[in-house]
Amino acid sequence: MATVELRFSALPEHVRTARLVAAAVARRAGVDEAVLDEVRLAVGEACSRAVGLHRSHDIAAPITVVLIEDEKKFSIEVGDEVPGTPAGSVSGAEGAGEPDGAEAVTGDEAEDEMGLAVISGLVDDVEVSSSETGGVIRMSWPTVPDPVLP
Repeated sequence: MATVELRFSALPEHVRTARLVAAAVARRAGVDEAVLDEVRLAVGEACSRAVGLHRSHDIAAPITVVLIEDEKKFSIEVGDEVPGTPAGSVSGAEGAGEPDGAEAVTGDEAEDEMGLAVISGLVDDVEVSSSETGGVIRMSWPTVPDPVLP
């Protein structure tokens, strides 16, 4: 099992680099060429979401992207360090100066849910989890076995 780990500052300009690295590693791992654009887009969405969460919560810790090459699948884990932020919600936004918190939550939640919806549409095998130490989006794609030569 080969693993590549990428850590970058929560800046939007680094998302493109993560996308390029993910596509290159996916290609080397044997992910079908027809799926590489989906890998690139899904990683871009997941990294953009993590960057947005870090920036909105003033977290200086880096975003972590782990690329894992197994025998039959290629997996990517995009991690943030925003504690307890479940999928589809933004913690700490309620009551942040808005009347009953409605406007602050609606904009951030809608953007977060849209990103997760895009990822779910691109990736068949996706899991979003969160804990006190942060959240992780796990995505995986099947790899194409090398042809057996006679």
